[in-house]
Amino acid sequence: MEIFGYVAAIFIGISLGLIGGGGSILTVPVLVYLFGIDAFVATEYSLFIVGISSVVGSVSYFKKGLVNIKTALVFGVPSIISIFLTRNFILPLIPSKVFTISTLVVTKDILLLLIFAVLMILASYKMIQKRQARQTIHSDKNSTLLILGEGSAVGMLTGLVGAGGGFMIIPALVNLLKIPMKVAIGTSLVIISLNSLIGFFTSMHTVSINWKLLVSVSSISILGIIIGAQLSKKIDGGKLKPAFGWFILTMGIFIIVREIFL
Repeated sequence: MEIFGYVAAIFIGISLGLIGGGGSILTVPVLVYLFGIDAFVATEYSLFIVGISSVVGSVSYFKKGLVNIKTALVFGVPSIISIFLTRNFILPLIPSKVFTISTLVVTKDILLLLIFAVLMILASYKMIQKRQARQTIHSDKNSTLLILGEGSAVGMLTGLVGAGGGFMIIPALVNLLKIPMKVAIGTSLVIISLNSLIGFFTSMHTVSINWKLLVSVSSISILGIIIGAQLSKKIDGGKLKPAFGWFILTMGIFIIVREIFL
């Protein structure tokens, strides 16, 4: 199954390079179902893979001046604090056996995968829906408070399931701070890089790291990003986003069915 895992890692990278996000949300399912990694460990590995991939993806945006550093810090600081608290204090409190309903035993791993599946379904909705112009008006003070709150929420989700959270970050930057879409994508990649890598290195002591596997999957994902970036010059990634959203939705439903009913 590992060969399929490496192929999937390429497509994760391609999707990141081609449509600017979404692919990282497949990292945990790929690690769990194709590499046979424990779900909790997979969320830790995902932080590294998503973080490194986002660093590579953000380089071109930096070169073009499409990154708002101040916004990245305002959003990133509460996210980083939230990730640290979640990975080091909240996750260890979750028991190995969470609850039992009849013959269904919900373990910590199953709970994390179910949370992840719900996140995938929410992300797919954002990808599938037609983009509409939204005129959301907020005062500067309210916008800052909302950004801080959203940063904390993204940090908690990233800490729980190892996903980048770009589907939450980009709408917040565009609608609350009125940042242009391309700048929002570049800034989001920087935020995700900071969140994921700091989250990984501050909680890596909680799991045993297989560096050979981690570096291999990350390298292949980065190769995919480079391929996707080149394809994006010829293909409109925006047109592919809804189709990819349907795929993410299917995967989310598959995880729920598999973990609960199979």
